Amino acid sequence: MATPPDFNGLQCPVPLPHRTEVTVGHGGGGKLTQELIDRVFRPAFANPALDAQHDGALLHFPGGGRMAFTMDSHVVSPLFFPGGDIGKLAVNGTVNDLAMCGARPLWLSAGFIIEEGFPIATLERVVASMRDAAQAAGVGIVTGDTKVVERGKGDGLYVTTSGVGVIETPLTVAPSSIRPGDAVILSGDLGRHGMAIMATRAGLTFESAIESDCAPLVAPVRALLEAGLEIHCLRDLTRGGLATSLVELAESARLAIAIDAAKVPVSDLVQGACEILGLDPLYVANEGRFVCLLPEAQAGRALEILNQTAPGGAPVIIGSVKPGPAGQVTQRSIIGSERIVDRLSGEQLPRIC
Repeated sequence: MATPPDFNGLQCPVPLPHRTEVTVGHGGGGKLTQELIDRVFRPAFANPALDAQHDGALLHFPGGGRMAFTMDSHVVSPLFFPGGDIGKLAVNGTVNDLAMCGARPLWLSAGFIIEEGFPIATLERVVASMRDAAQAAGVGIVTGDTKVVERGKGDGLYVTTSGVGVIETPLTVAPSSIRPGDAVILSGDLGRHGMAIMATRAGLTFESAIESDCAPLVAPVRALLEAGLEIHCLRDLTRGGLATSLVELAESARLAIAIDAAKVPVSDLVQGACEILGLDPLYVANEGRFVCLLPEAQAGRALEILNQTAPGGAPVIIGSVKPGPAGQVTQRSIIGSERIVDRLSGEQLPRIC
């Protein structure tokens, strides 16, 4: 491995509390993001669908039936990285949020904010990637919008996608359905997306390239539901990684989650890169991994299905849900000690998705 460069400026400092301005750390998916949501957005837009704090809104059609609706904005830098690009990321990110609601994704919208001077050939490359990703996920990009800002007033290209999917299962796949005794299954190894972005941005070279895990998760979720398993909750592990996602679920469900560090799969390349850079793989972003919470008695069958359908290697049971303390996530170390897992205060790497 090459000698790591100076990362001064890449990792966000821990901001002081009670900020009067938005900082980069507010976009990291950790404590500051949650504080911003709770302080500004939730009070203004409060309603039952939003208050559920799921990956998307679960909505009822007036004439019966249910749908999921979600959206995401993508500001990743660089636009192209090993294993993906902003276009593939935009489609898969929205498709995966719908899948985490137990929905079958149907349609997407795409909005583009383009800086004056951006090469049309690069835009065509991004759009072609979005087309291919949408076809692979079985969705159509059916509407959109384009805006151009003056040179120097943007950063090349930002993409916003929204998605609609139909919920065909009678289950409510949401944090509110989590129950004590549920098994926590991780679909594959951690940290590939975050490390791919960091290595590309910083010019790091390794013996083998670390590629993003960016992939659609529709197929494994559909397979779990079609097998008749009692899926309680699903969550894809994007900003903030596995650790932040588990904290969010524990807080929403008002239950506790305990995981075993020895069972969490991390590739040697990602582990080595994290050690060099002083990062914890539990907090590194992923774009093709998720956790599934369901009754322990059904966990074995779920592992069999995910082993055949999910990207990222062998799935594994990493922990379980406990009655309490409410909102607490604990990690048992390899040597048997136990520590509290919490949200990050700042952000490991800005512009990750």
